[in-house]
Amino acid sequence: PPPLPSPSAMLTSRGPALCTVLRRTAPGGLASFHSSARRCRAARVAVVLSGCGVYDGTEIHEASAVLVHLSRGGAEVQMYAPDVPQMHVIDHSKGQPAEAESRNVLVESARIARGKIASLAKLTTADHDAVIFPGGFGAAKNLSTFAVDGKDCKVNKEVERVLKDFHKAGKPIGLCCISPVLAAKVLSGAEVTVGHEEEEGGKWPYAGTAGAIKELGAKHCVKEVTISFPAHVDTRNKVVTTPAFMCETALHHIFDGIGAMVKNVLKLTGK
Repeated sequence: PPPLPSPSAMLTSRGPALCTVLRRTAPGGLASFHSSARRCRAARVAVVLSGCGVYDGTEIHEASAVLVHLSRGGAEVQMYAPDVPQMHVIDHSKGQPAEAESRNVLVESARIARGKIASLAKLTTADHDAVIFPGGFGAAKNLSTFAVDGKDCKVNKEVERVLKDFHKAGKPIGLCCISPVLAAKVLSGAEVTVGHEEEEGGKWPYAGTAGAIKELGAKHCVKEVTISFPAHVDTRNKVVTTPAFMCETALHHIFDGIGAMVKNVLKLTGK
């Protein structure tokens, strides 16, 4: 068979024709074609975990929902967690502290991340377009001291750095369940939701959190967990929040609400 032409020869002979096709098919010509290609880059999203298990770490269903919706949205994901000891370890079968145990937040979070996780100290805004914090009591115990100190809580220094850096860079921040307290503490005047402000017969068992958020100087916005009104978007601060398991409801409502939060975060990245 005759030898194949070299790539340079093919480009020389067919380049003009290719350029003509691109000019005809791409609105605005080649410049528009290349500009569109650049806009198609996937959003790079950091997900910050706080352990593994609702009572002493990340709420696993919430983390999974965040990851599924990010995958569906075509995002590139990297997970992080602080390399610090947990506040304590809870025996989830009994709902009681396991006094003799001690665990590391990063090591436990690696269970959810299937081992693909890095120390939170390595998270930078330059590497990501957005950051998302799933909920679980770990946000109030390991990422902050909210579970113990309420409005007087302190936030883990790396968590505080990440929130401030993303906010300063104008990059979106997503939080669900109890984790909006982190933004309420760190970002002055932020608007967030943890659902309703009254327990309503046990449907919103953690409704008192809304009062603490107001005491922190943030604005609390009442929202539902269902797909109709599942997320609040603070457009000025690019903070997106949803109640998730702050509400006693069916799992699919939680999943859909987190999906709305993720969708809005991705939309704010402009990718």
